Amino acid sequence: MAAAGLRAFATRGPGWRWRGRWAPLSAGVCSRSEPGARPTSARQRDGIRNIVLSDPKKRNALSLAMLKSLQTDLLHEAESKDLRVIIISAEGPVFSSGHDLKELTDERSPDYHAEVFQTCSEVMMLIQNHPVPIIAMVNGLATAAGCQLVASCDIAVASDKSSFATPGVNIGLFCSTPGVALGRAVPRKVALEMLFTGEPISAQEALLHGLLSKVVPAEQLEEETMRIARKIASLSRRVVSLGKAAFYRQLPQDLRTAYHLTSQTMVDNVALQDGQEGIKAFIQKRKPIWSQ
Repeated sequence: MAAAGLRAFATRGPGWRWRGRWAPLSAGVCSRSEPGARPTSARQRDGIRNIVLSDPKKRNALSLAMLKSLQTDLLHEAESKDLRVIIISAEGPVFSSGHDLKELTDERSPDYHAEVFQTCSEVMMLIQNHPVPIIAMVNGLATAAGCQLVASCDIAVASDKSSFATPGVNIGLFCSTPGVALGRAVPRKVALEMLFTGEPISAQEALLHGLLSKVVPAEQLEEETMRIARKIASLSRRVVSLGKAAFYRQLPQDLRTAYHLTSQTMVDNVALQDGQEGIKAFIQKRKPIWSQ
């Protein structure tokens, strides 16, 4: 199911590069000083891909270029058995300030505006349809579409100094698309208060309402996020991918249909090589050896 969803988004752009302290996947290195440098960077090691929003001078605004770069980083070899989990983080004190408002003035055409919002929606849906879990690692402010990005991720870990808001109403641009992800992550009345007032909530409030999975001191953020990522990376990719797809598929269903779908998923899971390996390893009191 995840593979079919990915194919709908598979429009990889040119110029794929990796940089950073982890082992790059290609020889090319992308530097922020280079002309036309991509606004995201990515690196991968031991099955964990870290995608970084790398435009702190613009508060990591989700410009069309940023969205397309993020989409490319998510899609790159998404079906590879070497990829187990993705972390999305950011440079600077702002995780993301949302859309680049300079792209939304009447100097741009309605068709351009439509492309911005459509691309953003595709990225958010791609996160849910992706075959591996995607974790947001937040250390700072996430507003509007930046808050939407956090809400769209499967897991979200934030520092205790982080905050979240959908302030578009204050500038006459209601956060309608962020409301889609936000309204599926937190209770309706919490989402609507955020949307109607634009006022921020703290990391602890975000945790209480379900926008976040965990809140930790800033100095422990990377360690805790990596602990979760390493645990996921140590498990069977096929089983985790199957489970993620089934979880999202059953959510909008009525109770009977949800149980019908997930019962069949359990049958499919048992039939997997890794399903049988895990069961036999448990019975034999040994560690499983996964096929991937």
